[in-house]
Amino acid sequence: MKRVILFRNGSGVDGKVVLVTHSLEELLAAASQKLGIRAMNIYTPQGGLIDDIRLIRDDDILYVSEGEDFHLPIQPSPGVRPPGHVGSRVTPVSVVGPSSACSGSSATNDWVTLNVGGQIFTTTRATLVTKEPNSMLAKMFNCEDSSLLPSNRDAHGAYLIDRSYTYFEPLLNFLRNGTLILDPGINPEGVLEEARFFGMESAVPVLEALITSREETQELEPLTRRHVVEALITTHHRDELRFQGINLRGADLSKLDLRNINFKFADLSGCNLAGANMNGCCLERANLCGANLEGAQLLNVRLLCANLESSNLRACNFEDPAGTRSNCEGVNLRGAVLEGSMLAGVNLRVATLKNANLKNCDLRAAVLAGADLENCDLSGSDLQEANLRGANLKDAAFELMLTPLHMSQTMTCDL
Repeated sequence: MKRVILFRNGSGVDGKVVLVTHSLEELLAAASQKLGIRAMNIYTPQGGLIDDIRLIRDDDILYVSEGEDFHLPIQPSPGVRPPGHVGSRVTPVSVVGPSSACSGSSATNDWVTLNVGGQIFTTTRATLVTKEPNSMLAKMFNCEDSSLLPSNRDAHGAYLIDRSYTYFEPLLNFLRNGTLILDPGINPEGVLEEARFFGMESAVPVLEALITSREETQELEPLTRRHVVEALITTHHRDELRFQGINLRGADLSKLDLRNINFKFADLSGCNLAGANMNGCCLERANLCGANLEGAQLLNVRLLCANLESSNLRACNFEDPAGTRSNCEGVNLRGAVLEGSMLAGVNLRVATLKNANLKNCDLRAAVLAGADLENCDLSGSDLQEANLRGANLKDAAFELMLTPLHMSQTMTCDL
């Protein structure tokens, strides 16, 4: 009595061992029952159609079809010889490494299909083995190392790996070309965790350096309105809020309540501070170049040596009814617009106001001693009791003055 191993046509898995009885019809009936199909034809591994029961030898591997032509098996069973060999007797194949596909001198050139988190990747065995020989993938698919067997396969024969395909893809490309490239939107920290999981040691320092570089870049990026608002709503109004040396370049801080905040050395260049309440703020040596402070409240502010070149301070209020004076000594207001601002009593000693627009400003009792007012437009401004001693008034415009300047106010001035 002979026995044979039957597979469905085109498949190398789920084979059934069947006894060969007296006729081909009985074998087809047994195949139908065992394989759950309507067996009509039986083929040899080489694709030859068997039409006589006497052609079948003991332990033959055969393929059963439902009438369709012969198809090569997708996943050959161990021991099946490829077409072209004489006879169909089963000969054991020596398996080296974790997979039967490793046989032959061209094993490293075999194509391997991976199912990573539901995403299919196809690559060569050499890609998985050569670049990182000590990694998990190399040990799974290295024909000379059977220390770690491959994972299970899905219905299509792809090896199942339960990891994130989003973070796996950059690592697979790294194995292919040796360069780690991350597309926009991919978190390098996620790729780093996958590299550590798979044991890709050469990718770890590259990713760590990339993460460090990105963190440093993020630290240099300016804060936005959202960051400032979050700080405001989480800080008690009596607590001191410090933004000293912070980069707020170009932020929109208009109409916010920023009272008594320390902005010393801060970069506020290009900021929109229109209508903001900045009473009591310390802006010493802050950079407000090109900032928009139109209509801002600036009572009792400290602007010592701050840079407000080309900034817009139209209709700002510096005058404190309680008599406390804002200190703007040494401030740079070159080319700034202060038209219509309330500057009564402000200390602008040795300030730079060259080419500034001070039309219709209230400068009563303001201290402008030693200030550079060259080519400054003071038309329509009120300079009653203002101190202009030692100021540079070259080419300054004093048209339509509300009160005439007294000689004592401008004594020793450079006209």
